[in-house]
Amino acid sequence: MENSIFDEDIEVVDVEDSIKTSYLDYSMSVIIGRALPDARDGLKPVHRRILYAMNDLGVRSNQPYKKSARIVGDVIGKYHPHGDIAVYDALVRMAQPFSMRVTAIDGQGNFGSVDGDGAAAMRYTEARMTILAEELLRDLDKDTVDFTPNYDGSMVEPDVLPARVPNLLLNGSSGIAVGMATNIPPHSLDELVDGILLLLEKKDSSLEELMVHIKGPDFPTGGIIFGKKGIIDAYKTGRGRIKLRAKTHIEKQGSKDIIVIDELPYQVNKANLIIKISDLVKAKEIDGISEVRDESDREGTRVVIELKRDAMSDIVLNHLFKSTMMEVTFGVIMLAIDNKEPKIFSLIELLNLFLSHRKTVIIRRTIFELQKARSRAHILEGLKIALDNIDDVIALIRSSADTPSARDGLMSKFGLSELQANAILDMRLNKLTGLERDKLENELRGLLKEIENLENILKSEDLIEGIIKDELLEVKAKFKCPRITEIVDDYDDIDIEDLIPNENMVVTITHRGYIKRVPSKTYEKQKRGGKGKVAITTYDDDFIERFFTCDTHDTLMFITDRGQLYWLKVYKIPEGSRTAKGKAVVNLIELQPDEKIMAIIPTTDFDESKSLAFFTKEGIVKRTKLSEYSNIRSVGIKAINLDENDEVVTALIIDNPTPTDELNDENLDEEFDEAAEVTSDGQMLLVVTKKGMCIKFNVSDAREIGRVSRGVTALKFKEENDYVIGAAVLQSDDQEILSVAEKGIGKRTQASEYRLQRRGGKGVICMKLTPRTGDLVGVVIVDDEMDLMALTTSGKMIRVDMQSIRKAGRNTSGVKVVNVDGEEVVNIAICPKLEEEDDESMLDIGESDE
Repeated sequence: MENSIFDEDIEVVDVEDSIKTSYLDYSMSVIIGRALPDARDGLKPVHRRILYAMNDLGVRSNQPYKKSARIVGDVIGKYHPHGDIAVYDALVRMAQPFSMRVTAIDGQGNFGSVDGDGAAAMRYTEARMTILAEELLRDLDKDTVDFTPNYDGSMVEPDVLPARVPNLLLNGSSGIAVGMATNIPPHSLDELVDGILLLLEKKDSSLEELMVHIKGPDFPTGGIIFGKKGIIDAYKTGRGRIKLRAKTHIEKQGSKDIIVIDELPYQVNKANLIIKISDLVKAKEIDGISEVRDESDREGTRVVIELKRDAMSDIVLNHLFKSTMMEVTFGVIMLAIDNKEPKIFSLIELLNLFLSHRKTVIIRRTIFELQKARSRAHILEGLKIALDNIDDVIALIRSSADTPSARDGLMSKFGLSELQANAILDMRLNKLTGLERDKLENELRGLLKEIENLENILKSEDLIEGIIKDELLEVKAKFKCPRITEIVDDYDDIDIEDLIPNENMVVTITHRGYIKRVPSKTYEKQKRGGKGKVAITTYDDDFIERFFTCDTHDTLMFITDRGQLYWLKVYKIPEGSRTAKGKAVVNLIELQPDEKIMAIIPTTDFDESKSLAFFTKEGIVKRTKLSEYSNIRSVGIKAINLDENDEVVTALIIDNPTPTDELNDENLDEEFDEAAEVTSDGQMLLVVTKKGMCIKFNVSDAREIGRVSRGVTALKFKEENDYVIGAAVLQSDDQEILSVAEKGIGKRTQASEYRLQRRGGKGVICMKLTPRTGDLVGVVIVDDEMDLMALTTSGKMIRVDMQSIRKAGRNTSGVKVVNVDGEEVVNIAICPKLEEEDDESMLDIGESDE
């Protein structure tokens, strides 16, 4: 086959190379020409073209508004060959005070809202530049920046604006290009100017020194920034994560709290936020909210969240922050274009780039003004020569045949340039008056002085920096821009604990898992044998299973029967009335199905000098440093290894005895001689069983071991159906032990009556049990400054003065403490004595020495 005549025009191209080249061209076009801002003026091409087109139209801040459609039409027709909607959206954003820290466009009409409402059509709205836009464009006509041809080559447009303000950091920028994105937060202009002035005075300023002035982002919608770490990371590396929350306050409406949202996080849609909160309330994912309404007006944001009477505002707020856009994370990526190349900048680099840009602008402006002044001075010098020789000049002109010959004659006779000769020929006769002659000479002297000043500026960097400083101070005075976004050092700086009184509380938890806290003063004191008051309204199959007293600022450790440990602040437990049901504990800590709380221990710290002792149903004791439980996760941690079918009964905090080596060996049981004499070495542990047996041994016998360990034997049971029901820690034998049985019988016994043994023995009788007493319920360490609180199966709680309970020996039953009326005591605890006693009728049941 013969070769085609077109073969020589065919070029073989590899498809992969062609696609790669085309895609790179496309991506660079998007990166440079559309999606990313210039590091110098902080504007994307569309924003720059909008402002430039408005400048051409003359719609400045002191001029009448023009229809947005007219502005958009000029932008599209002259500079930006893309969709009109895209251009209008960019124009709208520059006019929104909730999007821009300082707006560049003054809009008239509907330009959208924080509720997500869109702007009206461009044919309805009007716009003009703000003073900020004029500052960005100032000196554009003085050859301060380069111009390039527009898309069709019919006119030119600026590559960048002179920008007297650091607009990139002032208003921020966001955009997604190909393979990269930018997300620069807005800042306070006052702080930016102060920071730049510091860099001018001290060029090697550190980030720490700079952040004394530029504290962090300042969003137009306000809010609260939690933590400086994200800010420091962003300023140091160009990337960081900033946690931003809505600003709220609490108002009282009768007995209910009202949460009021005053400021929203940046770019959060208020209407969508309210819908989300309402949906969470309907789905019962957030408890305690009765109503949500929007009371915002032109004065500012006000979203009202009404709470139910028993709801705690801080807990509801925490749920809202966790589940809604009331808390957002702003991911900072300080990416911008520099010299046609995308790059991630640190804060100092961006500020230095702005300073470098301003120096270039001032140098080019100075050169422009110097050339203009020299040109004018050159003309004036020629006019002055003509005035000094006016008779000769007039004679020469009159004798010339035409203008070119007159011009040539002036140039040759007086040594003038062509420009000077033309200026003399164009001079009017009124310039020959003495007054006009003086004005010309004064203007020339002024120009010569100006030329000297301009030349000095070009020779001195200090003078250039002085001009930058003066212009920045002028800008700062023109735009009052105080900080509106609050910054706190870290998440814990805003701690509701500082706002909550540290009061003594009674915390109750029911068999079905409902928990609440009630001020201990709510329960009035009664004499022993009193009937008591209902502590909670329960269902038929529910009853109060555990209760204890603590302060609102304490930390609670929840220990479960499975050996798991959870952490919670007391004030985060909802406060309820005396008869309130409370809240499900599973809403506060993440318990596993059928997991049961056995001990709730308040502590003020996790001191190394303390340990946590666990006691199991099968008679195991384990002691571990308290500090090992200080870092509690929301899902809890394993606190003890349990044998099969064993479970935790209780746990106690103990002051450590003399330091011992920490052991992790689980096989620590030793055989002791029960009859051998034992000497106390300080604190002692008392472990009691359901059948009224107990053992007292030194704390040091239960050596300190690691967190994930089994423990050692505390006591052995005499009866097969016996098991451990509780334990206590004794500081000395001078203390008293209160024992209470199921039928309400109780007694106080001196601790010295219980023989000190080695752990692992069978113990001694703690309380003489009979059918009249029932099985033992529990023991507590008491003194006369305490009150006893006892709970019955129906949920009744009675408070008894400890002094009214008779002291009795170890091998006795005691006296009637609680009138159970056919019920049983299920738990006991002690609480501080009330300062005031109520005069209530007292029922004396009598005492027994069985």
